[in-house]
Amino acid sequence: MTMTIQVIGAGGWGLALSRRLALNGQAVRLWCRDEDKPDALREARESPALLPGVRLPDTVEIVREIDPDAEVAVYAVPSHVMRHAAATFRFSPGTVRVSVAKGVENGTLLRMSEVIAQVAPGGGPVVALSGPTHAEEVGRDLPASIVAAGTDLAACDLVQCAFFAPAFRVYTSPDIIGVELGGALKNVIAIAAGVCDGFALGDNAKAMLMTRGLAEIARLGVACGADPLTFAGLSGMGDLIVTCASRHSRNRRVGELIAQGKTLEEILGGSPMVAEGVRTAQSARELAQKMSVEMPLANAVYAVLYEGVSALDAITGLMLRQAKPERG
Repeated sequence: MTMTIQVIGAGGWGLALSRRLALNGQAVRLWCRDEDKPDALREARESPALLPGVRLPDTVEIVREIDPDAEVAVYAVPSHVMRHAAATFRFSPGTVRVSVAKGVENGTLLRMSEVIAQVAPGGGPVVALSGPTHAEEVGRDLPASIVAAGTDLAACDLVQCAFFAPAFRVYTSPDIIGVELGGALKNVIAIAAGVCDGFALGDNAKAMLMTRGLAEIARLGVACGADPLTFAGLSGMGDLIVTCASRHSRNRRVGELIAQGKTLEEILGGSPMVAEGVRTAQSARELAQKMSVEMPLANAVYAVLYEGVSALDAITGLMLRQAKPERG
């Protein structure tokens, strides 16, 4: 079934998903900012700076105006601009809105689907698409799997149908809270994983960090109403593994640079790519405090990023916490 799909955002993920959808036979319109050089993208059909060697099919339209009657609207923008994007573009009430951003909004502590539902003109069902999927590999048709989550199961089924391919397996889930929180919070833990790698602390330390990080994510997720089993799946453990281990992970790279002595300002100023965990660390700390959930790893990342605590002191503090039983 061919659908008209409007993709908003021509970053790496927007490009990879536009390509995937077009190869599936969908009618794809890719909205591109002037800063993203739409004319050059339209001519070259690829972005050497973002996804070198990944070519957009000729059927993908590069546009500056959206199609308000699109059956599906994919918001492929960073979490900190989701509110602006969702409020700016007007779609029909029947359009299924899909968030592929992974973050929790600073200040409001809203998940991306909640931001869209709050401000999107015309309303309509919202689906979160999240899982262990780096654009660099999806764009090259390497096998990957992802979860389409939402309370409107028909909308989830539609998104599953639009994206499903032999190299891109899509599951559905009604637990949008767990899927979104898993995708957002793992970025914070990935920064810690990068610090671990930057200091060459070894495999034991990395395994400890990822396991205890997943326990923290699940604790906060369950407190917010998520199904605990979600965090054992693709959008929980799966996404955490790939983001903590992959060379493509921007959040892991932030941690590595911190271990090298770089300041946060130097790190953010040296890359055009967005590391969502930097902002999400603030939201994670506030949300954990609001829900009275203990998150020592996430708090340590926050302290390193925003309170001037050295990474080595943060590691020592974590290792010397009071001894206790392991209870998840």
